[in-house]
Amino acid sequence: MSEPVTLIIHSSGAAEIVIDRPERHNAMTLDMYESLLTLIAQCEQNSGVRCILFRGAGGKSFIAGTDITYFKDFRDGRDGIVYEAFVERVIDTVERIAKPTIAVIDGWAVGGGLALATACDFRLCSDTSRFGAPIAKTLSNTLSSRNLARLQAALGVPRVKKMLLLAEYLGAPEVLECGYMYGVFAQDALQDAAHALAQRLIALSPVTQKAVKESLRRIVVEQRLDDDDLIEEVYGSARFRDAVLAFTSGSSK
Repeated sequence: MSEPVTLIIHSSGAAEIVIDRPERHNAMTLDMYESLLTLIAQCEQNSGVRCILFRGAGGKSFIAGTDITYFKDFRDGRDGIVYEAFVERVIDTVERIAKPTIAVIDGWAVGGGLALATACDFRLCSDTSRFGAPIAKTLSNTLSSRNLARLQAALGVPRVKKMLLLAEYLGAPEVLECGYMYGVFAQDALQDAAHALAQRLIALSPVTQKAVKESLRRIVVEQRLDDDDLIEEVYGSARFRDAVLAFTSGSSK
């Protein structure tokens, strides 16, 4: 049996983390979440990886959230607190990745899958994909306030209420129209489009990308505006000094 979470590193500088459990719509076990965290750490430590793509195998689902069988052993609300803290650790890790991230969505992005996609910098989907968290109709659970803040920033309060209070799904045209989706593609064109976007990101300054990503994370999730550390790191970098020298040398000719 193949591993349910795998890593593919391409010579282009892009890496793919693939959720490969299509028989369960790529629903995540806790061990799969831990494997995901391990592979993210490997990508972050690899200087040859400049962009990380997340996708689900099978052509029907991106990630269908946490496998529901996990909740059978819950005894009381304290188990829910532990679980939400664990999920937050995973989503927070994705959101804090310094390198650009892309969610490549082919099919359903539900619950935790929707949260993970929202934590990525860009999202591309196939034209039949659908998005939601129908917990008011299924488990009668909730999402953490941090995940709600991410969804609100990306989709707006009315759409979040539509997904959570009415348990309705959003289709590809609606998420494209509101700016949540970078692009919608035919299924057979999705992978090429994702890698083309990755190459555009790889060609640009990682110093700028890292600082902007972290600033936005602080603003959206933590309502923080402090950024002296980020500004100091950027303006003190060799990348900045080299770029200024190259620009001014070119302008003087």
